[in-house]
Amino acid sequence: MRVGERGRVQGFAEGGRAYRRKLLSMGLTPGVQFQVLRVAPLGDPVEVRVRGSNLSLRRDEAATLRVERLT
Repeated sequence: MRVGERGRVQGFAEGGRAYRRKLLSMGLTPGVQFQVLRVAPLGDPVEVRVRGSNLSLRRDEAATLRVERLT
């Protein structure tokens, strides 16, 4: 996703158990909406706003999320 785009967490990818608990504790639960705020020049990390908080996610952590783009 690109800077400024919004999305909704649909769930987690298979094999992403290592990060699932961490993402859930940060508020990235199924159904929650988020906005991409910044992406580092090489694409890692990505900063998103979730529930009024800004989170920085590494590319491999973000890849475990299944998301739906919102308009």
